[in-house]
Amino acid sequence: MNENLFASFIAPTILGLPAAVLIILFPPLLIPTSKYLINNRLITTQQWLIKLTSKQMMAMHNTKGRTWSLMLVSLIIFIAMTNLLGLLPHSFTPTTQLSMNLAMAIPLWAGTVIMGFRSKIKNALAHFLPQGTPTPLIPMLVIIETISLLIQPMALAVRLTANITAGHLLMHLIGSATLAMSTINLPSTLIIFTILILLTILEIAVALIQAYVFTLLVSLYLHDNT
Repeated sequence: MNENLFASFIAPTILGLPAAVLIILFPPLLIPTSKYLINNRLITTQQWLIKLTSKQMMAMHNTKGRTWSLMLVSLIIFIAMTNLLGLLPHSFTPTTQLSMNLAMAIPLWAGTVIMGFRSKIKNALAHFLPQGTPTPLIPMLVIIETISLLIQPMALAVRLTANITAGHLLMHLIGSATLAMSTINLPSTLIIFTILILLTILEIAVALIQAYVFTLLVSLYLHDNT
């Protein structure tokens, strides 16, 4: 089989124009809304999940940090919907693109850091130099802490990209093996197909967990700076 494993990660185009923007804007259209006083079960469940997630993430924040609640809830819904839609056949997952994940991580991280320097600059600067540090180690520790601070958005983006990409590649490999074995050995095909189903269930969980982890880490950065 000469199929390119990374073909599904290439950004699609329509008439030579990039379609990634349309794909990114598509998930919010799938979120149901209600114009009636009494909601149906789907919208009620959706609102319950949103309240539960928001309550869990905002419990550790003060009043200033809770002003980010709408942004964080919107972020986790967007990433979760994008990851889940990417599991559909012949679909494109924007979160497999490091550039997009960096475009989400850097502004959010920068916003939390700027808020920290504006609200409590002494505490923000204190993170660069732990208390009781020997004088000869001060320059080295300041450099290390600065690097660790600047690498936070990269770690956010790479973690999300790597987990989603690895899952898609594994599903692609096992699916190709199932198709190849279907004409050779039926019992082996059934075993591999069962593994593929279990892997798909795992990837659904990973898609939701990675959305939660990404948002939770942004929430923790916000908590450290407010």
